[in-house]
Amino acid sequence: MNSSWSNGRYDPFAGTVRIQPDEARLLREVVESYCGLRVGLDAPFFLERRVGPRLEALGMTSYRDYYHFLKYDPAGEAELVELVERLTTHETYFFRELYQLEAFRDDVLPELVERARRRKRILLWSAGCSTGEEVYTLAMILKEEPSLADFRVRVIGSDISRKVVARARQAYFGPSSFRAMDETYRKRYFQEVKGRFRLRDDVRSMCSFGQLNLMDTERFRVLGTCDAIFCRNVLMYLSPTARNRIVDGFYDALHPGGYLFLGHSESLLHVHTRFEIVQLEKDLVYRKPIEGSER
Repeated sequence: MNSSWSNGRYDPFAGTVRIQPDEARLLREVVESYCGLRVGLDAPFFLERRVGPRLEALGMTSYRDYYHFLKYDPAGEAELVELVERLTTHETYFFRELYQLEAFRDDVLPELVERARRRKRILLWSAGCSTGEEVYTLAMILKEEPSLADFRVRVIGSDISRKVVARARQAYFGPSSFRAMDETYRKRYFQEVKGRFRLRDDVRSMCSFGQLNLMDTERFRVLGTCDAIFCRNVLMYLSPTARNRIVDGFYDALHPGGYLFLGHSESLLHVHTRFEIVQLEKDLVYRKPIEGSER
């Protein structure tokens, strides 16, 4: 009798290696040390569903063996990258949290433009950009700002997942990505190709993407000094230690007077930070102080 059947009912998890509490703890520790991820990893079912197939692919019979492979095998680092790909969820769409984007466009952007009048350059960073919708949303907002006509404008997107970064570069999107976008934007900036939509090249040329683990704050300097950083719905999944480290890195990556935008359910309330709180008409944001700097 097929072992996947029990009492006449099909059990899709029959034969699945069950994770023990100490094994779950070890996996959580190695993942948190690598990328700061903590939230969601305390559910055995989640770990079995996401990690179990890797045990089967590698011919392992226990999660402890898998942990030792991650920690001590020469191929463990590459496998850790694969593991994080499986543990992270990438869900986004164009013009997500519209009220915040309107606050950026109406209240923050004019200030950034005025402050950057001499250097004629604006740089935005979407940290945790997933498949790129936020990056291209910001690019479209900048594209429509007349005061930036003679500026060099760039939007950088980074994500820990190489797979979603590769998808972001392609700039092809399905209908679900447009569920919060005004139809005029889709018609103006996208071309339909076999049921999907491709972004115009002039907007794509404003953007660049790269794989980046936000725990590697030393690499932030490679991006250049930013005018605003969007890290929305990322910090909420990380440990307090990781949040403190990353927020500190964001601070150093910004021009004086630069802004940090977080998700609507996130705040720096329990994070030791040098940022100041700014209450805009439609949002609460964080700014690097401008005292002692040229305006």
